[in-house]
Amino acid sequence: MDQTPTSADHDNFDSVERAELAAEQQHIDRVYGRVDEAARSASRIAVEGHQRGQAQNVGRVRDEEQTGLYERDVLVFAAARRIAELDAEHEGLVFGRLDSDRGDDEPPATSAADLDKLYVGRIGVRDAEYEPLVIDWRAPAAEPFYRATATDRLKVVRRRVLRNKGPRIVGLEDDLLAPERAPEDLPVMGEGALMASLSRARGHTMRDIVATIQAEQDEAIRAPARGVTVIGGGPGTGKTVVALHRAAYLLYSDRRRFERGGVLVVGPSAAFMAYIERVLPSLGENTVSLRAVGELVDGVKATAVDDADVAAIKGSLRMRAILSRAARDRVPNAPTNLRVFLGGATVELDANQLDNVRRNALRRTARNKAATEARKGLIAALWQRFPEDLRNGLLGDRETFGDRVADTSAFRTFFSQWWPVVTPEAVLRWLGDPRRLQRWARNDLTPAEIDALARGIRTTDEFTIADVALLDELSAFLGRPPVQENTDEDFDWLEGLTDGVNEVLTSSERRARAAAAREAEEPEEYAHVLVDEAQDLSPMQWRMVTRRGPQASWTIVGDPAQSSWPDPDEARAAMDSMLSHLQRHSFRLSTNYRNSAEIYSFAGEVIKQSIPDADLPNAVRSTGVEPEHRIFDDGKVSEAAGDAAAELLQLVEGTVGVIVPPKLRPAVDQVLAELGDPRVVALSPLESKGLEYDAVVVVEPDRIVSDTLGGVRALYVVLTRATQRLITVNSTTHWLPHNN
Repeated sequence: MDQTPTSADHDNFDSVERAELAAEQQHIDRVYGRVDEAARSASRIAVEGHQRGQAQNVGRVRDEEQTGLYERDVLVFAAARRIAELDAEHEGLVFGRLDSDRGDDEPPATSAADLDKLYVGRIGVRDAEYEPLVIDWRAPAAEPFYRATATDRLKVVRRRVLRNKGPRIVGLEDDLLAPERAPEDLPVMGEGALMASLSRARGHTMRDIVATIQAEQDEAIRAPARGVTVIGGGPGTGKTVVALHRAAYLLYSDRRRFERGGVLVVGPSAAFMAYIERVLPSLGENTVSLRAVGELVDGVKATAVDDADVAAIKGSLRMRAILSRAARDRVPNAPTNLRVFLGGATVELDANQLDNVRRNALRRTARNKAATEARKGLIAALWQRFPEDLRNGLLGDRETFGDRVADTSAFRTFFSQWWPVVTPEAVLRWLGDPRRLQRWARNDLTPAEIDALARGIRTTDEFTIADVALLDELSAFLGRPPVQENTDEDFDWLEGLTDGVNEVLTSSERRARAAAAREAEEPEEYAHVLVDEAQDLSPMQWRMVTRRGPQASWTIVGDPAQSSWPDPDEARAAMDSMLSHLQRHSFRLSTNYRNSAEIYSFAGEVIKQSIPDADLPNAVRSTGVEPEHRIFDDGKVSEAAGDAAAELLQLVEGTVGVIVPPKLRPAVDQVLAELGDPRVVALSPLESKGLEYDAVVVVEPDRIVSDTLGGVRALYVVLTRATQRLITVNSTTHWLPHNN
């Protein structure tokens, strides 16, 4: 019998689909109605909070009114957070539905109405009777939405993904997990939510995947909070977005611990952090700190990149010993002789004696905390050289002698120059002096490395990304100088007065506000640290990152085949040495959702030349379009890159990335500017880490291999940024697999 669908069948399906969409839209409208009510309620609470605790009198706030001020701040903070949560940018508040029966031990449901219905969304919403309209995707009850399979359905009969555009439902995608237990009146819609998601055009920021999380991804997201969770897998497997969903899950499951202690997300570049910055807010989380590895030291935002040879030196653990020696050495241009006139005698210390005092003071104390020890050491050395026949009267004992010495202008002037507060930035600049660096590094670096490092530091005014870890190491060696507290409270009675506001702040409220401001600053140590593109961290960067969470739990995301550090084993050993005491949970993501099969097959050939055992995931999507390789004369490459980008802009709806070696960037930027299309962006190989584009133009792959830290691994990263189309523009073709 002919089973070809008739026009009547299509009409019937369209009618069922319209009815299903209308029914789901009715429920979604009800959810959004409750959200609007909650937003209005939160706004009322914020207004009430501002009104509460205000004193009726002008002047000093009474002690009993401090409670009102505290309640005001608590109400305003809670209301503001709730408003931010409700206003978070997202594609749809409700994205899933589960229809479940009572399990295989019970008879199947006879109608769809007999199935238990549960909606899943970005946040939990309840009706006026406190019954759930939608549950938070991180709640245990939502796990079957991600983990149920045909072989282990977890009582789920039908799993439905609701495709949204804002508050409007535009499509339904159903997965029937138990056809034999499905009631006859249970409709099944759509062709697959995951593939629809993968086919969407890419923008300039990452989307969340909360509606399409797969089972292996969900397992990593809900891993135990304690210890180290390692998420591995090749390009396009969703490691980054899975890790961000894990951060949101941890905050949901133990908010007291992780919100109070802080969650830090570390990524490879500022471009990467801008790309992922909307994911967590779209999941209702706004309290996570996001920092590029070049921004982990307060006050420094490094984006410059060293030449590959210099970056390799700066990232090596050999730098630790060099920096230690530099931090303990003489300050450049400091006096080398101390002469004090006291009691009719001149007492003097020469350079060697001063060096002995310095070394003794630094034996157990960081430099900026050792001023007291250094001062005592100088006085003790001077006392030893003070003539015994003058040790009488006011100068008869060492304590009085020390007080008299410390009061002399000669000693004070000398000490301020000999023992100043030293900053990490200053010490790092000292390494630009080849003679000094030779003294500190002759047992650790070769003469060529010493010359390259000194030249790299001396010839640039800005700090590079690799410098930030060195600054952090120096900060640990130098220590912070003791804070001089001012016990005299200089109270400004005009503080807090503005036009139309008749209020004077009291001393207690000023202290409370200062404490609140300190708490609002990002912590120095975090309760959980998430490191993305972890394979790129140098050993020195691992030391910097682990200082941010000595008591933290960790999520580590990476793929050794994509490492830009020249010795991945060395970097992995550095990580293990810092985190080996923690329990480890490891997960491998095996499916490439980003690249077309054609693009990834080619990229896999490239990396297997250098790393035969690279972890290559399976690409699930085919476009039928192979990568294209164009060859031009050297002087025409930039123009050819612009032509390729212009062609791709006509072929894809989303973004086009042009990835170019840094030294060719100015010429390519100029060509792309003439296109005048915001969808196209130029970036370096290192900046492309973790990003993705609908189409990619790769400029001079051989130069990328030779000029970029990581070599062919960096090229592998570049080749796997495209979701649909890939064009390479070359003047040489040594890198192509068939040439080898």
